[in-house]
Amino acid sequence: MGKIKKKGTSGQAKNFITRTQAVRKLQITLPDFRRLCIFKGIYPREPGNKKKASKSSTPSTTFYYTRDIQYLLHEPLLRKFREHKAFAKKIRKALGRNEVSDAARLERIHKPRLSLDHIIKERYPTFVDALRDLDDALSTLFLFANLPSTVAVPNKTIALCQRLCLEFQHYLIVSHSLRKSFLSIKGIYYQATIQGQDILWLVPYQFVQRMTGDIDFRIMGTFVQFYTTLLGFVNFRLYTSIGLVYPPKFNASSDERGGELRAFTLEGKPISTEIAQVDETRETSNIATVETNGDASNIQNGSRTTEDIESVVKQIAAAEEPHDVTNTEENVEVENIQDGAIDVFDAPISADADILTQPGPSADTAGSLFAPFTFFLSRETPRAPLEFLLRSFGCNRIGWDLVSGDGAYTNSESDASITHQVVDRPPQPVETVIEPDSDMEDDGEAGPQPRVIPPRTKIPGRIYVQPQWVWDCINEGKLLRPDLYAPGAELPPHLSPWVKPGRGQYDPTVPLVEQEREGEAEEEVENEEAEEDETMIGTNGTALQSVREKQARLGAFPADEEDEGDDDNGMQVALDESSEDDDQEAETEEVEESKPTEEEKPQEEDEWGGFESESENEDTIHQLELEAEAAGLPPPNRSSSQASQRRKAAAKKRRAEEEELERQRMMMSRKKRKTLDKVLHSRRKTDEEALKLRTKKRRIEKGRNGVSAS
Repeated sequence: MGKIKKKGTSGQAKNFITRTQAVRKLQITLPDFRRLCIFKGIYPREPGNKKKASKSSTPSTTFYYTRDIQYLLHEPLLRKFREHKAFAKKIRKALGRNEVSDAARLERIHKPRLSLDHIIKERYPTFVDALRDLDDALSTLFLFANLPSTVAVPNKTIALCQRLCLEFQHYLIVSHSLRKSFLSIKGIYYQATIQGQDILWLVPYQFVQRMTGDIDFRIMGTFVQFYTTLLGFVNFRLYTSIGLVYPPKFNASSDERGGELRAFTLEGKPISTEIAQVDETRETSNIATVETNGDASNIQNGSRTTEDIESVVKQIAAAEEPHDVTNTEENVEVENIQDGAIDVFDAPISADADILTQPGPSADTAGSLFAPFTFFLSRETPRAPLEFLLRSFGCNRIGWDLVSGDGAYTNSESDASITHQVVDRPPQPVETVIEPDSDMEDDGEAGPQPRVIPPRTKIPGRIYVQPQWVWDCINEGKLLRPDLYAPGAELPPHLSPWVKPGRGQYDPTVPLVEQEREGEAEEEVENEEAEEDETMIGTNGTALQSVREKQARLGAFPADEEDEGDDDNGMQVALDESSEDDDQEAETEEVEESKPTEEEKPQEEDEWGGFESESENEDTIHQLELEAEAAGLPPPNRSSSQASQRRKAAAKKRRAEEEELERQRMMMSRKKRKTLDKVLHSRRKTDEEALKLRTKKRRIEKGRNGVSAS
């Protein structure tokens, strides 16, 4: 007889543990348990059967893996939590005895300090792992850097977040790692590429933030504590990798005056340190050489192994490699190849070939986009994001008004070196042109002051653009036409650089002629004319209907698609005869496959309109114009018959394609047919949405053209 298994010792009951059991096993409070799980990256899990996993009749709501809780038993932070609990008890006793000085001394000297360094090294074994998890950290820290100081969010935390974020931005500026940016409703999205890893984060707009009470800032503060430690490690590694000293020098007085990025001063590693490292390498090589010469007898006697000899040789070769003159030219060639321009894949040979993804811009290309220009940011523009973007893409000469903060290249709007000015003001009806002035006004004791530019003035030779021009140039990787972004101009659509329109989707950057299907514009025009005619017929009576029928018979107004039983002369075919013809064609369809179809017949047979001459047709159309003018209808369009023929040909082609697709669908199995139906349904839905957007854009352009013409 087999051994009876005890309940709760295997399966889900053994693999999962409830939160109450975990807190009781670790012997800590629930808030400390939350903090510990956030620091260690342990999250609740969902078992397959909650009733079996809970080992009770009432299923619990929160479960964890048993092995994760077992792993937390040996965490050093548990001892810190217990020390902090004992410290809080001492503080409470001192305050109860009214010993305020002793409580302050205990707070200053004996308060336990939490260190998360070992957790960072444990969760991120390599630097690439830390970069992959940097998205949420940057979004959270940039959010707290823009929050107001409250009891839940102390000023010290906000200052730490601001300093770390500005240090990270300085690295992106120096290394030219920023690639794309996008303005959204939530905020500004940025994307940077660091060591081959794409990092995307969100920065909120600098508005006044309203603090609500439905947010648990204790949990958010725990995440901020972990993310600040992580970003500190990452910044140190990034700065040292490019030869900069970390942390950079911080000017508190400039920061108080609104310097932000300009409040930091970057410094490179001193030359003495590099010389010491080189000397150290030379000494190591000399010592290795002496040891090799001194131990020659031991090598001959066989006292040293082959592994020792190979290790010594490798050390000598590694020490002498930087001083080898013969390899210098080869190293230079390799560096030139690595630093060369990126390859651009040519277009595919055939239309059915795969389209290769084009490589993104390199750091050198990104760093020289705005390099030759000098920008001036007006007071109404967002200075912080514009300064960060312009400096990341090569512009080092950025000026702004004194009220915007400290650290500008120039505070004079009339400086002659300014090539571009970013403005975000409504168009001015009257504009005055003034000459640029490189000199500043001397105001006596105060010294030279920038000349004040009155409103509604422009300086010749300067390009005025709106802020969106900077973002669109960065996303496109080239300088766009500034006249499209002039002050007061209607801006092009600002699209996300990470979303590319697929097949059949509406693309606002492509003209309508390239997107719309054949005959789509003519159909919309005919529908609008039909709606206008119906409105006029309802008001003027049946006299207009007779004129409309005469015009339709002569092709002045094309017939609707639904009147497929009408021929070119307006003669209707009897329904009984058409149904009999359809039955006969269906019976002899297989026999007549080899015969030429009606579509392959000459087009002149379908377009034949009887024995009526052109002069008679012109007289009839002229008569219709007179009748339409008397009845109040618009004159008939002579080119509408050609548009009707194009529309009918496009509709006929679409029907042929649908029939061919239906024949192929009938030959499929049921499973494949269902899959095809799902694909066609989603494609049809996408086409309908794209058609609505194209129709909307066509009407907007039509109204815009009408306003410009008037």
